[in-house]
Amino acid sequence: MPSLTLHRKAFLALAALLVALLLIFAGFSRLGLQRGLGPYVAEIELARMDWLAERLQAHYTQVGGWDTLRNQPSLWGRLSHPGGGQRRPGGTGGEGFSAPPSWGNPPPGNATPPGTNAAPADRASPDNGRPQPPPDGYPPPDGPPPGQPGTAGMGASTDGRPPLPPQRHPDDLYPRLGLVDAQDQLIAGTAPQPGGARLALRGANGATIGHLVLAPPQGVRSEADQAFLAQQLGFVVWTGLAGLVLALLLSGWLARRWLAPVDALASGARDIAQGHLHTRVPVHGNDEMAQLARTFNTMAEQLGSIEASRRQWLGDVAHELRTPLAAMRAEIEAVQDGVRTFDDKTALRLHRQVMRLIQLVGDLRASLDAAGSSAPSAQVPVHPLSLLAEALASMRPRLAQARISVHTTGLDALATQSPAPLVHGDAQQLHQVFMNLLENSLRYTDAGGALRIAALEVQSAGGAPMLRVQLDDSAPGVAAHELPRIFERLYRADTSRNRDHGGSGLGLAICRAIVLAHGGTLTAEASPLGGLRITLDLPLLDNSPSTP
Repeated sequence: MPSLTLHRKAFLALAALLVALLLIFAGFSRLGLQRGLGPYVAEIELARMDWLAERLQAHYTQVGGWDTLRNQPSLWGRLSHPGGGQRRPGGTGGEGFSAPPSWGNPPPGNATPPGTNAAPADRASPDNGRPQPPPDGYPPPDGPPPGQPGTAGMGASTDGRPPLPPQRHPDDLYPRLGLVDAQDQLIAGTAPQPGGARLALRGANGATIGHLVLAPPQGVRSEADQAFLAQQLGFVVWTGLAGLVLALLLSGWLARRWLAPVDALASGARDIAQGHLHTRVPVHGNDEMAQLARTFNTMAEQLGSIEASRRQWLGDVAHELRTPLAAMRAEIEAVQDGVRTFDDKTALRLHRQVMRLIQLVGDLRASLDAAGSSAPSAQVPVHPLSLLAEALASMRPRLAQARISVHTTGLDALATQSPAPLVHGDAQQLHQVFMNLLENSLRYTDAGGALRIAALEVQSAGGAPMLRVQLDDSAPGVAAHELPRIFERLYRADTSRNRDHGGSGLGLAICRAIVLAHGGTLTAEASPLGGLRITLDLPLLDNSPSTP
């Protein structure tokens, strides 16, 4: 059995959702057709009974209201019957109505207006008064045809008994037909039901005098209704199936389209885990998946850069260690071969190389410790300018020996003001930073040069107070393309800052790691004196004074 991948899960979920929606749609469509077919049929049936509306309106006008119809229930059966309702000569009270010439609206030119005497039998019927069969689906006229026993005129019995109500088929519309007045009170027939049809009746002045109501048929029983319902349901089913096929195809394409970046990211992650750091995933569009792909590519690029830096760093460390070891090996082999004797000078040279190895290993250890610590070891208020003044005092003899003049700008005034500017950090680590920066200027400044130290208070981009210390030295300088790399471990500028000056290439890297742990920044740029400018920014405590 194939595993359920994310693509298959998404497709199956969409397919199940679409099938459920199709079944719900088909079920509600069938229910809606079954419930809506009855009111629709009732509307059509009632729309074809305008003849009855005219007859009832004429009756209302003749008798002046609905009281006669309300008091004589049999009159409703005769009025609503297609074969009765027109007044005969001598008739009273709504009795003695003759049939209209045909069912429905009377044909033009041959209709008798309601309330007038009917035409003679030989003029009202083309068959000289012989009774015509009623249209299909409608009840027969009142009683048997003329000439048969038990009939007289429009259904009155010959023995004086009251006329029998019209015989209607139980499935026709007459059991569902009713009449209500303007106040919606039942006059005759069936009371109005929800979903039924209504036809307004108007008086002579146009006012509403009542409504002819027809209840919807109960259920779908006729073959025509069932055929219509089956046809509509078949149309709904085929439409739903076509839509389902189209939706499944679309869901498959969308699942493949949406989840393809996920597959690409998974494949790229596997390649990165196997060490292929050059792997990149394609990026399409600007949506969340595209942003994730860009983030992945950025991560892979950074990992590649870190790996390249690691390889270079290991090579530089090996080279730095190989230089003093090679010198020591040469000295020892020369003594062993008898080329040199082991005297005080040889011992001094060996000792110098051993000390260089110890310094290199110590700097490596310090740089790793500084880079691995996210916060200074001691969190106490520290006066950084006093630490700078202490470090400068210890370095002045060596600076004077190298004939490097030192100029301070604002350092003494800012250091002696009260209250003094304070930072939160480790005094020992900050003192090491100032010592390394001064040592760097001493080693890489030509004899007879200058060193200028400035201190001032500034505000960060967020408005927080910062202490800024700038160290500017004179030539030689650093090329612009090498400035961003001077804080890397074991990096030296090829032209001027090389190992001939005795540095290990780790001092600035250690300084930057410590400053970052204190929440500050350390940057390098070209100095107006012709050398290098180092800018150190440290966040001040809230109770420190601000520059006016």
